[in-house]
Amino acid sequence: MSHAQRHSSIGIHGLHQHEGAHNIKRIRLLRRARWAALGVLLVLGAGAALVMTERAAQAKALAASTQENAKVHVYVVSPRPGRGQQTLQLPGSLQGYIETPIYARSSGYVKQWFKDIGARVNKGELLAEIATGEIEQQLAEARANRAQVQSNLQLARTSFERWQGLRARDAVSQQELDERQNTLKLVQANLAASEAVVQRLELQLSYNRIVAPFSGVVTKRNIDVGSLVDAGNGGAPKLLFTLSQTDVLRLYVSAPQSVAPRIKAGQEALVTLSELPGQTFTGKVVRTAGAIDPATRTLQVEINLPNPDGKLLPGSYVQVALQAAGADKPLLTVPNNGLLFRPEGTLVATVVDGKVQLKKVTLGRDLGVRIEIQSGLSPQDKLIINPPDSLAEGDAVVASDAPVPANNKEGGKEGSKDGGKEGAKPDTQPNKAPEAPAKAERSAS
Repeated sequence: MSHAQRHSSIGIHGLHQHEGAHNIKRIRLLRRARWAALGVLLVLGAGAALVMTERAAQAKALAASTQENAKVHVYVVSPRPGRGQQTLQLPGSLQGYIETPIYARSSGYVKQWFKDIGARVNKGELLAEIATGEIEQQLAEARANRAQVQSNLQLARTSFERWQGLRARDAVSQQELDERQNTLKLVQANLAASEAVVQRLELQLSYNRIVAPFSGVVTKRNIDVGSLVDAGNGGAPKLLFTLSQTDVLRLYVSAPQSVAPRIKAGQEALVTLSELPGQTFTGKVVRTAGAIDPATRTLQVEINLPNPDGKLLPGSYVQVALQAAGADKPLLTVPNNGLLFRPEGTLVATVVDGKVQLKKVTLGRDLGVRIEIQSGLSPQDKLIINPPDSLAEGDAVVASDAPVPANNKEGGKEGSKDGGKEGAKPDTQPNKAPEAPAKAERSAS
């Protein structure tokens, strides 16, 4: 018997219709809940996917930014060949080829002087006369003494000859003859001494005439008529004249040790004076000291400067432009702000395929804003200027050519006339890195 028949037999009617309606309502509620849950899951899944996608994009952008920021942006330049010669500007003072202070050789009063400062004199020309009365009296006395000795000599010679004849007749002894002979020799010696005294005084008397030892110009006169002078060179107060030969001037300069091996005899030297603008005088290196002065670490160089018209004055302060010959092949030069000083030596940082390569170099002359490199670098290298102290071998860098200032568009010259100073400084600007790509902004997660 079915469920419905049983209900029907006991008088229960319509129960199955109620259960069916109740089940249908539950099914609908469950279906709606299922769709609602599915919708929530879809929304959550879409949100999660969106968050994951955004985070992945942020992570990728952050990684790219980190990688970009890890790169070092640097400026690079190429080494340039240096000049074959270096012009040295050195100070100096002109002096006469011969400069002689003249002193008196005999004492007395100045009787007369004939040449004043600025006078040109010839060799042997009279400059002054000194009154030497005492020497004249001594000379007269010496001559009188010489005459007296000559008389004694004549008497001694006559006596010796007479006694020599007596000895031949055996009238006197040999000892007496020897005594007369010794007396003759003694008088002869006295005559020689008297003659020497006379000659000395005559020579000393001749020194009362002060004459020019060479042709030149009188540059100092320290005497006047009546001045008392003493023989010798006892100092400035006893100096009579100073004579200078000015047709050729002599000039000494001190060259730095760094260029000393390049200065040779025969090189040309250009001399200029501030009071003669636009005029240049040409001299020649005649010799060097051949040794470095340990006190100044310089080499003394002698230059001869022709001065036939007397335009240049001894004692003038001048500037000497000296060409120091360089090596057979010009060396490379780099900016002095491209050097790294490490315990292992002097290094430069170059860029090869985006990587840093450190090279040890040997330095040459310092030219101011640039410096010579004797070895360790080639013209094809790309040198980093203002390298960071932390730069290491193999670091990744982004290299850019150093900007050239507007006043050096034509390419700076290697050096100027003042000894390697450059007019333009294209490689001395601070190594400010080029602008890197903008960093990706981080979104709040």
